[in-house]
Amino acid sequence: MHLPDALSWLDGHLNRELVPGATAVGGDGLSLGSMRSLCAHLGDPQLSYPVIHITGTNGKGSVAAMVTGLLAAHGLTVGTYSSPHMTSVNERMARNGEAIDDATLAEVLSEVALAEPLVGDSLSWFELVSAAAFSWFATTAVDVAVVEVGMLGRWDATNVLEAAVAVITNIGFDHTDGAGDWRATVAGEKAGIIGPDSVAVIGEPDPRLERIFAAEGPREMWTVGEEFAAEAVRPAVGGVVCDLRTPGAAYPEIFISAHGHHQADNAAVATAAVEAFFGRPTDAALLSEVFGSLHLRGRLEVVGRQPLVVIDGAHNPPAATSLAESLTADFHTAGRRVLVLGMLADRNAETFLNALEPAGIDAVVTCTVPSPRASSATELARVVAQRGLPVEAVENPVDAVRRAIDVADVDDLVVVTGSLYLIGAVIESLGDGPDA
Repeated sequence: MHLPDALSWLDGHLNRELVPGATAVGGDGLSLGSMRSLCAHLGDPQLSYPVIHITGTNGKGSVAAMVTGLLAAHGLTVGTYSSPHMTSVNERMARNGEAIDDATLAEVLSEVALAEPLVGDSLSWFELVSAAAFSWFATTAVDVAVVEVGMLGRWDATNVLEAAVAVITNIGFDHTDGAGDWRATVAGEKAGIIGPDSVAVIGEPDPRLERIFAAEGPREMWTVGEEFAAEAVRPAVGGVVCDLRTPGAAYPEIFISAHGHHQADNAAVATAAVEAFFGRPTDAALLSEVFGSLHLRGRLEVVGRQPLVVIDGAHNPPAATSLAESLTADFHTAGRRVLVLGMLADRNAETFLNALEPAGIDAVVTCTVPSPRASSATELARVVAQRGLPVEAVENPVDAVRRAIDVADVDDLVVVTGSLYLIGAVIESLGDGPDA
């Protein structure tokens, strides 16, 4: 199949990322049987290379990018599987940071399409894409794969692999109704990626959850604040500086070219994961080189000036809290702060805005993100208006950003956030690159 035909075939399958209410915590009726069968018919490609498997409420993408950079700097060929994509399916699978090309993507999807009838069960969009990525990594002979969980962990389609290092970035309020001890419930789902041969790298500092991760029986477990940490985090021009420590080494004065205290935390997790993988510390000069040249698309990324325009993929309350802290610490503009907000309907906009409140938003432009799960610009505007903020609803995301820039003065800050679908639409409109 050519790529348009392959993507048409793929889109004929259930895509839970596009189905409202399909991303809640819970294992009832879920099984990895069909995914295991599909992989078996493809020759179990996911077992042909070591894997660093990453889950968590927030930070998975940043940690995956950092781990990929560190492994590649050691001379390894690294396959990276991430989700969701922002502009094209190709982004989900990369080799040493380069996304799969159209012809190869069509080829691996065609291979999976031939194997699908042998399974006998219906397969989801994400299962098929995951299998395609695993197969491509085997074919291209990667030395190691960095695999980001799609949702939660235990029942995620990626959990047919055997992780050498299992990473849990954090536990926050997402994919849950908040009933009961939801933190323990979410932790239990994410802990499912930990296997008996794994080193578990835990970026969640809540000591009450430690027993849940330990119960999975990893051969070793490293926890933030104990075996590793980011310390003395302070803002710097273009990012943050911190002192990192791991079980094997201390790395003072490390510059990370990404804004926000949380990126220092992500760097600590990534450094620990790579040390666990190699069984030895990382060279400090190499660490500085990789972290000092990071480019994390859609993560507190500056895409315009006069007014300053920042895009960030925060989509849940913990991420909004980190965004507010970063805007306060790192972006000192003299003027107003204008928010462009687009969200999915199954997110709580009011809770998100509560978390973002310390950033001092002065006006809001709402939009409808390009997803069947989107909350309408009008509905979001209603929620914003209840807070007493000036608000305008503009349906199209790119038009909403343009409107925010039009009403902003040169010394204002425009912040675009609420959904990766919104960030993807903005990035796609930028063409060859940011106007920065």
